[in-house]
Amino acid sequence: MRYLVRARMKPGREAALLDAVENETLGQGSVAEGEYLRNMTDARLCADQTVRWVEVCYCPTPLQEERPYWEEYFDLARVQDAHDRRKCRDDNGSEPWACSDCDCTARLEQKLNTSGTTFLQSLRSASRG
Repeated sequence: MRYLVRARMKPGREAALLDAVENETLGQGSVAEGEYLRNMTDARLCADQTVRWVEVCYCPTPLQEERPYWEEYFDLARVQDAHDRRKCRDDNGSEPWACSDCDCTARLEQKLNTSGTTFLQSLRSASRG
């Protein structure tokens, strides 16, 4: 399943998150390890100061595996289905692991790419300033 995640940075955790991304240690030890780096590469910082990204998750509970890793850096404000669950081939059992290569959220991700600013860029700028 794919989820639209909205989160707020925890104060004082920016440098640690940037280090984890740049050293590629974000999510280390998780079965979803590479997904964390993809999420931060695609994440957007929006006008309301929330960070948003689309996350692929195969857990029976949204972000069950990922939540402890994200909560080290973020307060998760909202996690919602990124598309109609009935059409999710992985969720309905018609094609296990379909979310890996699915383009069901392409329109949403394209919309996100035009909103706000690139999250990692703003994190890097803040760390230099």
